[in-house]
Amino acid sequence: MGFKQLILVVITSILAMPSYGKQLWSDNSFALWRGTDFKLGDKNRTVLTYEHVSGHSWGDIFMFTDRVESDNGDKETYWEVSPRLSISKAFDSKLEGGVISDILITTTTEIATSATNYLYGPAIDLDIPGFAVFQLNFYRRNNENQKDNWQLTPVWAVPFSVGNMELSYEGFADWSSGSEDGHAVLNFTSELKLDIGAFLGTPKTLYAGIKYVFIENKFGIEDDANNDTNERNLTASIEIHF
Repeated sequence: MGFKQLILVVITSILAMPSYGKQLWSDNSFALWRGTDFKLGDKNRTVLTYEHVSGHSWGDIFMFTDRVESDNGDKETYWEVSPRLSISKAFDSKLEGGVISDILITTTTEIATSATNYLYGPAIDLDIPGFAVFQLNFYRRNNENQKDNWQLTPVWAVPFSVGNMELSYEGFADWSSGSEDGHAVLNFTSELKLDIGAFLGTPKTLYAGIKYVFIENKFGIEDDANNDTNERNLTASIEIHF
C-alpha cells in the first residue's frame, strides 16, 4: 500500500468510527459568491460553496466543496476534507493552563480535476481572548503533480458587535514552501460577515459578507512577465446556515 493510499485509509477509518465517533456539534452552510479578478483562467467566476464543520468525540472535521462556473463556460468542482484527531480526547486528558487548548494530528485531502494531494502533520488550538477559533496547522504536503513540500495554515474567527450589528471576521492563510518545480505560495483569504439573521429573529442563519482573496504565485507558478499569478480578488457573498 502506498503512502497516499495509507493516508486515505486513515481518514476514512476516522470518519467511520461508530462508537468512538459521537458527534457533539455541527454546522452546515451554502454560500454564493462572485469574483471578477481570478487568475489562470477566466477572471469572472461565480462560486457555490458548501461547508460542513463538526466536533466529535475524537476531534473535529472541516470539509467544503466549491462548484466554480466561469463566464466563458468553464466549470470545475474542487473539494477538501480535513479531519483532525485530538490528542487530549484520545487520551481523555484535557490540557489545562496556558494559551494552548489542544494538540492534534491534522490531515487534509485536496481533490481537484487535475490532482489529488494529501497533507498531514501536527496542529495546535489556541485559546486567545476575543477569538472564537484560532488554529495553527502544520503540514507535509504529498503532492500528485509536484514535488512534496511544507505548508503552514492558521485559521481564525473573531466575533464582535458594532451597535446592534453582529459581525465576524474569519479567514485562513495557507503558506506553502517552494520546491524543485514550484515557487512558494501565499493564499490569505478573509471575510467580514454581517449576521442578517439576527435582525430577522433567527441569528446565525443568514449572513452577507465581503471576502478578500490575496494570492502570491498561484498554484506555485511564479508571477512574472509571462504569468500573471498574483491574485487580488474582492468578492461579495450571501451565506445560509442550517
